[in-house]
Amino acid sequence: MATSSTGGAAAMALSHCSFNSRLIDFTSRNRNSRVFLLKMVNRPSFCVRCVSGEPMEKLRDPVADEGIYIYIYIICCISIEFFLFLFLFRVPPDAESIASSITYHAEFTPLFSSESFELPKAFFATAQSVRDELIINWNATYDLHKRMNVKQAYYLSMEFLQGRALLNAVGNLELTGEYAKALQKLGHTLENVASQEPDAALGNGGLGRLASCFLDSLATLNYPAWGYGLRYKHGLFKQIITKDGQEEVAENWLENGNPWEIVRNDVSYPVKFGGKVVTGSDGKMRWIGGEDIVAVAYDVPIPGYKTKTTINLRLWSTKVPSEQFDLHSFNAGEHTKACEAQANAEKICYILYPGDESEEGKILRLKQQYTLCSASLQDIISRFERRSGGNVRWEEFPEKVAVQMNDTHPTLCIPELMRILMDLKGMSWEEAWRITQRTVAYTNHTVLPEALEKWSYDIMQRLLPRHVEIIEMIDEQLVEDIISEYGTSNPEMLEKKLVSMRILENFELPASIADLFAKPEESPTDETDLEVEADDEVSHSDTTELEEEDTQKNKALSKEPAPIPPKMVRMANLCVVGGHAVNGVAEIHSEIVKKEVFNDFFQLWPEKFQNKTNGVTPRRWIDFCNHDLSAVITKWIGNRDWVLKTEKLAELRKFADNEDLQIEWRTAKRSNKIKVASFLKEKTGYSVNPDAMFDIQVKRIHEYKRQLLNILGIVYRYKKMKEMTAAEREAKFVPRVCIFGGKAFATYVQAKRIVKFITDVGATINHDSDIGDLLKVIFVPDYNVSVAELLIPASELSQHISTAGMEASGTSNMKFAMNGCVLIGTLDGANVEIREEVGEDNFFLFGAEAHEIAELRKERAAGKFVPDERFEEVKKFVKSGAFGPYNYDELMESLEGNEGFGLGDYFLVGKDFPVYIECQEKVDVAYRDQKRWTKMSILNTAGSYKFSSDRTIHEYAKDIWNIEPLEMI
Repeated sequence: MATSSTGGAAAMALSHCSFNSRLIDFTSRNRNSRVFLLKMVNRPSFCVRCVSGEPMEKLRDPVADEGIYIYIYIICCISIEFFLFLFLFRVPPDAESIASSITYHAEFTPLFSSESFELPKAFFATAQSVRDELIINWNATYDLHKRMNVKQAYYLSMEFLQGRALLNAVGNLELTGEYAKALQKLGHTLENVASQEPDAALGNGGLGRLASCFLDSLATLNYPAWGYGLRYKHGLFKQIITKDGQEEVAENWLENGNPWEIVRNDVSYPVKFGGKVVTGSDGKMRWIGGEDIVAVAYDVPIPGYKTKTTINLRLWSTKVPSEQFDLHSFNAGEHTKACEAQANAEKICYILYPGDESEEGKILRLKQQYTLCSASLQDIISRFERRSGGNVRWEEFPEKVAVQMNDTHPTLCIPELMRILMDLKGMSWEEAWRITQRTVAYTNHTVLPEALEKWSYDIMQRLLPRHVEIIEMIDEQLVEDIISEYGTSNPEMLEKKLVSMRILENFELPASIADLFAKPEESPTDETDLEVEADDEVSHSDTTELEEEDTQKNKALSKEPAPIPPKMVRMANLCVVGGHAVNGVAEIHSEIVKKEVFNDFFQLWPEKFQNKTNGVTPRRWIDFCNHDLSAVITKWIGNRDWVLKTEKLAELRKFADNEDLQIEWRTAKRSNKIKVASFLKEKTGYSVNPDAMFDIQVKRIHEYKRQLLNILGIVYRYKKMKEMTAAEREAKFVPRVCIFGGKAFATYVQAKRIVKFITDVGATINHDSDIGDLLKVIFVPDYNVSVAELLIPASELSQHISTAGMEASGTSNMKFAMNGCVLIGTLDGANVEIREEVGEDNFFLFGAEAHEIAELRKERAAGKFVPDERFEEVKKFVKSGAFGPYNYDELMESLEGNEGFGLGDYFLVGKDFPVYIECQEKVDVAYRDQKRWTKMSILNTAGSYKFSSDRTIHEYAKDIWNIEPLEMI
């Protein structure tokens, strides 16, 4: 790789040179050699020297002019040890050398024309300059891990919601000030340059953002680890809000290139689909034929905070070899046919979560998941073999490798690792299974049945025939384990266990145990005799009735039999069986996982189950995105240690009543609110009052997250306002700006109706002159990490109001609490633990609890639910057309009835509505007392210390991965 870096790193080794030098590592495959780049900062002349030899004579630069920076390559053969010595004594860059580096990249690694230095060009040049700094640390980290041959964790996730990287990178490198000065010299501000970076469209929601926070913490804490994902060209989608609601267009984040990534053309692996399995002459299984593609690695550096450790996020892109381009067809005019193989390969990495209502969509999703698993495992195994040298001991694989599956998407890691170990490395089933189970672990992120993935057996058999064979063998072994544990004395109980726990759903039991459940056949002889005897006694008058009965029976028999349920592969069950650890992501969620979702497995293997409450990185989510509040915290705590040691945030508690702190706290909050008011005006056209309460709910649009409850509460508030005089409503209601953000999945009709409803309510209220600034409703389009970094610091009330027991954890609730936002919510997910830490008086609680939900749904189904009159009032108001001509009957009807698809208020909006609006009234009362509210805000930040991803990663490393930090001093 050819790069440059700032700083006078080689002062000792190159002291004979008469200019300030810059040292860069160009890692080659031969680890005994290095390439260095020396950059002249002051003089238009240069010298060449081999570090291990005598100095060469000074050469005159024949082309340099004053003000032009000349770069030369010096090839040196030195040991790793000496390179590390030079690395450790590298001098941090200053603003002048950074400005030189940016100028160089603007001229010599351009992606834009040379005429000007506008913001887009400035961003790319700045990012490339920062990447130079990261590459030095990146390569040194890789070398250290390889040399020490330590155990490494590999985090596999379908999503990594990185957000913008520039400010995070310079912040972690502690170069924010120097880069700001350098860009000022060049006529720009760091903030304006950073705003040119598009969010990396590699994720959608909390799953992906959690993965990115984890990578940040892994690097910061010096753990040897990598992330693996897919390089989506178009992300999920870019959300546009129109008069018709949400519309989706393709993401274009890669349109101008990505300055952070480095393509590794020498790191690629074959991935196969389809074909067939044959047995070779040696008795080994062979997977042959089918569709062959290639997964190519794109690497992104992930820097730690205040450490040289820089780990890797490896993303896979897909293609086919050039020889698969059908030149004959192309020249014959059959252009589509000629490009078919390439198109089929490339589309695997086009879209995150392609629509799966069609069979083609299902196949594409399965291809995505297998590509991630296969390419990543091939890479992991290749790295293990290289580090083992000529002495590969496969029994040590779990002692060097930990694979974490982030949700069920990477489940195919289990059969794929088995396939590689058995078919390619020649192991027995027992050896491969023992290694696999000790290597792989699974994080569960949901209790929703639709998210506990199931794949069609038929589709999987067509696409991955060898893996289906392996899964069948795993299932058969599981059945044997269950019978061994529970015996056969209670066939009914045993059958329930097998139905619940098997990986293969709707499959017949293996023949070896099917007889246990066979019911004795009834003898037809007696029944026939009885029928004859009865017929002998039938009178003529009864004949017609019996004939009618026979006719009905014949009709019933002639009907088509009930459809046979499809055969499915339950991926979550495979995760539990194939790994050594299963963890939930909040205390309440982990209990639900053990007692409900996987209760039978928990009874069988209780030692597998753990809790690992989620966390978020305090660097990005307080320090970098909320400078004003960060400065206040640092002042009152006395130093910046809290950025790494978040337990120090608890020290704020002793100052919570301090008037000076409260004034500074409110000033910081208002500064952020002014920024958001300007942003909302730019993005939506609506003006808002920064002195109003900022009430925010930003997350994926889903019925269980209950944005519908929030907007119905706002509708009720609006209706009550309209019924009052101006004086009455000003006395009754605190001014609020209610902000929504989040994407509804493109095929999720009900979620898209909710988006449309929110925007219609906003359009009505925001133009109502009677209401004015007393109430505003804003839907922020295309919510992403960058928008979150703006909204969260300005938030005062945040809504986390999911139906209890349905949110695994949540991480946005943690980010809001860290930024001094007071939460209103149910006892769901991490809300439970947040409330415990910040104090019950500093959290607005309402709603049914998780253990009550099942019974409440039964009561609803039995017709026992009596809706609150206020709930009926608000539904009637919506149906009256108060918010425009759109017909919201179907949306409102989902809250009515007692049961049935799309009916019965499954998410208990009606049940919790009255206590929700009563809780909102308490919010108004608390907000009027600004001293009380500010104290609540301070105590939320103070109590958020537990929810750092650093704490979470320490727990994963100790309890699941068994890895140790390895720090470069």
